Amino acid sequence: MLVIGGGPAGAAAGFWLAKLGHDVTIVERKKFPREKTCGDGLTPRAVKQLDDMGLSTELEKFHRYEGLRATAHGIALELQWPTHPIYPRYGYVVRRRELDMMVARNAQNAGAKLLEEHEAAAPIMEKGCVRGAMITNKKDNTTVALHADYVIIADGANSRFGRSMGTSRERAWPYGTAIRTYWQSPRHQEPWIESALDVKDRNGNSMPGYGWIFPVGDGTINIGVGLLSTFKNFKDVNTSHLLDSYAHMVADKWEIDPTKPECKATSGKIPMGGSVGPKVGPTHIVIGDAAGSVNPFNGEGIDYAYETAHMAAEVIHDALISGDAMALTRYEQLIEDEYGQYFKVARLFARIIGKPILMRELSRVGIHSRTLMEWVLRIMANLLRPDEVGPAEAAYKAAANIVRLFPNA
Repeated sequence: MLVIGGGPAGAAAGFWLAKLGHDVTIVERKKFPREKTCGDGLTPRAVKQLDDMGLSTELEKFHRYEGLRATAHGIALELQWPTHPIYPRYGYVVRRRELDMMVARNAQNAGAKLLEEHEAAAPIMEKGCVRGAMITNKKDNTTVALHADYVIIADGANSRFGRSMGTSRERAWPYGTAIRTYWQSPRHQEPWIESALDVKDRNGNSMPGYGWIFPVGDGTINIGVGLLSTFKNFKDVNTSHLLDSYAHMVADKWEIDPTKPECKATSGKIPMGGSVGPKVGPTHIVIGDAAGSVNPFNGEGIDYAYETAHMAAEVIHDALISGDAMALTRYEQLIEDEYGQYFKVARLFARIIGKPILMRELSRVGIHSRTLMEWVLRIMANLLRPDEVGPAEAAYKAAANIVRLFPNA
């Protein structure tokens, strides 16, 4: 087995395949530890996956938080994570340089081979099927062929290897962009992550996205902003200026010097809502960000990376045990069953909040109702209980009605 990419999805897939007794190699372009543009927040869904991989003790070394503080129009609501039969009521904030290395080393400990500073340069094709890749060692620029029965593509949002295999993004569906950096703050151990629903640009105009503040617990806080492509002037927004405006907006409250971040801000483009496909080929599967498996409600991708990795490992295990490559096709059904309706709702939501007037009014109404915001948290974090599937369908219908009522907003 060959896994292209050693980030959350690739490392998790490597772990599960090795755990199932298979010979697996993970190819990672960078050397751990390495940085990634991310809010660093692990929600209850992500914590569950890391627990399943045996990393609960490792997680306890990092900053634990209890829920979300939503802010808008001068009001703040502290919302604890909801009770759920599967997921815990807490999350962690872990810098990606530490998180990704931890999961990759865990895969190694399970028996996976990890090639750092190696890049999958091109697929090896046999009779229309990918059977491995040409792997370049970036330290000495040598290239060798690495053959495999099956390939998992997990090389991130830009996914060069995926595109070489014919994947593409559904351009009518939303994508996002995010930018973040760190500031020193005495409030670095707050028990809440914070999300601002009323982000404004330098001129005071409402923007279709949100700002976040995640206390890291190491003396710093992660501050960032995310925007959606559904905003008609999306490409004209200077995200560096927007982050600067947001940092100034929260400076007094979080006791930071907005002019002195800890490091240079980094940004990235994020395909969302399962927007990249096809996700399955005769001998390969696409997972995580490479498949657009990111929640359009909140830009969250780590938990979906871990979850899709686990699904992919299971179907490839079935294919290897049965000798029938058709087992891979079950992956698409697993994805549809788990995320199909939910991502449909989320994509429509992204379309709605791309209208600044609607975003402003919805946040103004919502922030005055704790009950409503508790529902919003459960829906946006994909933490509805099995007996609450109905509300997701109701949310979709309500969102569709809003779009019809305000077609030109």
